[in-house]
Amino acid sequence: MRMSNMHHFTEHHRYVTYREFSLSELDLKMLSHVYQPMVGAFAIGMYHLLHQHVAADRTGYSGIDAQRRLFMLLGLEPSEKGRTYFVEQTSKLEAVGLLQTSRIMLPDMDECLYEYELQPPLSPNDFFETQHLTLLLRDKVGKYAVLSLREQFCTSESFDLASWDAHREDISVPFYELFRLNTQVIDFELEQALQEVAPSRSAQSAQFAQKPDAQDLNYADIITRFPKQSLNRRFVEQLRYDKEGMGMINYVVRKFELTLQETCRLLDEDGVFTAEGSIALEEMQHRAHLHFRQNKRRSEWREREQSRIEQSSQPEEAHEQEVAVQMEFYVEVPPQFRDKCDVHQYNMMLRNTPYTLMLEKFFPGAVPDSFLDMFTKMDLNYKMSDEVINVLIHYLMTMLVQGAEQRLNRNFVEAIVSNMLVKQVGTYEQAVMYIRQQAQVNDADRSRTGGSDSAKSPRSRSRYNKTAKPAIPVVQRTGTGGAKLTPEELQRARDLARRLDEGRV
Repeated sequence: MRMSNMHHFTEHHRYVTYREFSLSELDLKMLSHVYQPMVGAFAIGMYHLLHQHVAADRTGYSGIDAQRRLFMLLGLEPSEKGRTYFVEQTSKLEAVGLLQTSRIMLPDMDECLYEYELQPPLSPNDFFETQHLTLLLRDKVGKYAVLSLREQFCTSESFDLASWDAHREDISVPFYELFRLNTQVIDFELEQALQEVAPSRSAQSAQFAQKPDAQDLNYADIITRFPKQSLNRRFVEQLRYDKEGMGMINYVVRKFELTLQETCRLLDEDGVFTAEGSIALEEMQHRAHLHFRQNKRRSEWREREQSRIEQSSQPEEAHEQEVAVQMEFYVEVPPQFRDKCDVHQYNMMLRNTPYTLMLEKFFPGAVPDSFLDMFTKMDLNYKMSDEVINVLIHYLMTMLVQGAEQRLNRNFVEAIVSNMLVKQVGTYEQAVMYIRQQAQVNDADRSRTGGSDSAKSPRSRSRYNKTAKPAIPVVQRTGTGGAKLTPEELQRARDLARRLDEGRV
């Protein structure tokens, strides 16, 4: 139990106990032989006392009472010393997983209510498979005592059952082989009645699960995982009563899909809090966005690598039946394929060939990895079909052959793919119509800029998509050649040149 101020935990505060189990003989033996050496007899006695607050044949909540009664039953003084000792004993139970303490702030009343939720002891197999509990028990009673306790909680198998040659066959009958339920009729009244008579705790958890804010983080989730040596620890502790600050954190968590660990790491960074201790929302969103983009790239890379591993481990399956292409959706054969196939063969190849094989046909050797990765991302991450990717490959390769100045870099291809995804291009026919529309738009742009030469000019646009300096017209020579001068005109020209040399003009 974390308690920074003992004035927040007194005998005047009220408490309630909750449990969803009942102790069996095996559980009682585990408490007395295994848990008691670790936490002490007083803590186990407190556990039994809290367990008896609810009737043995029932589960749920106990009555609400003041903690003064609990102190008197345990023989503790209602003083600071008694409260400190009570907190110490409950902390031991919480550490070994037998108790969970919560402080409930009541909005209508200016006080808080303490809830002690009991947890059942682990079974012998689960306990001795938990390393930190086994090591703690070893430190308390010794190694040989641990081995002796382990043998006391289980019976050994007979020799025949323990034989490795014995074959075990499951002959159990499943539920639906023996029973048939009437699923045609849905009894809404029964479901509603069952929920109404259920414990209030279960009803509240079901109600919160239906709300979209059920995954919101609370202060306890963050502070229990936040490092104590962090410089931002004091700012995080101020979030206990800062509902606005927690709301801003949950807003960023939902917006960028952050986990609890990523949220704690983000709050531990410099600049997330202002000098006054409030949340710097813009800075936090900026850093959360970086986390989101990085996680997105990692997940896409993992998805592509997983697909490659699965494809390499599985044998190649027979290709599905080929799909014909209607004549109105035929595309022209690019120069690379004019000597290899006709227009019918080329369009059938675009429609039915995987994009990986289609790329290999455009390159004399191996396909560059950077080029292949772009289309792999479209297939695995953007979920584009092979036929649409093939039409896109045809469109890009045709642009290069026609002498387009635009390089096929990643940003240029991503812009085209984004436009196709926004327009929901998902079939071969839609992809062909898209590239035809783009070709018409490009022709219209070239005609407006004064022909193909001006459209190809690399200086028609500046770096920031602004018009560059206007082209200065140059005087062109007219006619095929200059006319011959008469003797008089030639003499006047010589006289003018002589005067210029003498400086008289």
